[in-house]
Amino acid sequence: QLQASGGGLVQAGGSLSLSCLASGRAFSRHVVGWFRQAPGREREFVGSIAWSGHATYYEDSVKGRFTVSRDNAKNTAYLQMDSLKPEDTAVYYCAARGGTTWYKTSQSEYEYWGQGTQVTVSS
Repeated sequence: QLQASGGGLVQAGGSLSLSCLASGRAFSRHVVGWFRQAPGREREFVGSIAWSGHATYYEDSVKGRFTVSRDNAKNTAYLQMDSLKPEDTAVYYCAARGGTTWYKTSQSEYEYWGQGTQVTVSS
């Protein structure tokens, strides 16, 4: 089970950090991905991190602004979002998948999902 938190309202150019807390002992063996869904749009991939944290992968529009990390000892993954833009406004979801391939971007590749957390960026 995954639980995302940390969303809120921030001004453009600001920062926000999301957390994804996992229950269970297998967290360290799962890839974690972050997705987002804006109103009227399809859910899209944002970024992902390998089970060990040694590799990350990002969607082009967030490269250099967003950072995915994890602390397996705390069963938690993070999405640090800097230089936020109004177009980053969306509900953000964390997800997890077994296996070692960390650059999967399709929702169907992820087995476990948390509830979303709303991020709103004002202009």
